[in-house]
Amino acid sequence: MKPIFTIHAGEYLVGDYLEKELKDCEIWVPAKDTGTDLLITNAKNRAKSVGIQVKFSKDFLPQMEATFHDSLLACGWWTLNQNKIVKSNAEIWVLAAYSFLEKKIQIIIIDPRELLKRLIAIHGNKQSFNVYLWVTKDGHCFETRGLKGLDQKKIIAGDYSLINKSRDYTGFLNSIGEINKKIAR
Repeated sequence: MKPIFTIHAGEYLVGDYLEKELKDCEIWVPAKDTGTDLLITNAKNRAKSVGIQVKFSKDFLPQMEATFHDSLLACGWWTLNQNKIVKSNAEIWVLAAYSFLEKKIQIIIIDPRELLKRLIAIHGNKQSFNVYLWVTKDGHCFETRGLKGLDQKKIIAGDYSLINKSRDYTGFLNSIGEINKKIAR
């Protein structure tokens, strides 16, 4: 039997993070799975709301070679389905990885259409995408699936000059701006 009062760990961690960052909001958990994991409303005007889809990954950094540990904060891996992104009723997708190093969550907050556009630009038009997001200690985030070893080494050395712009998710890292716009008074 499935318990009725449970919340996925990733949804809880994202909700906790957003509740601390968005001071005048309320966070709601839907009663059934509709593709929206969290609903965020403006506490003073509940008509202003945004639906969030949360995709959580454990941090793979502890399993990576030691050479990566000095430069990276968290490394997540997601398998995302193109049809689910296209048909998503959530206005915002959050890709979340828990950093064992910092003992806090790192989140990418992105419109699903922008996410899909970037995934297709990087990997081609596929039904399923394996996505590796690396968060660096200096506050950058890159999609690294399919990068050659030399490009990976450049990232851990702090050289981001030749990284394809579609791979750069830095502007979405821990950025609540898109959510704020949707729930603003």
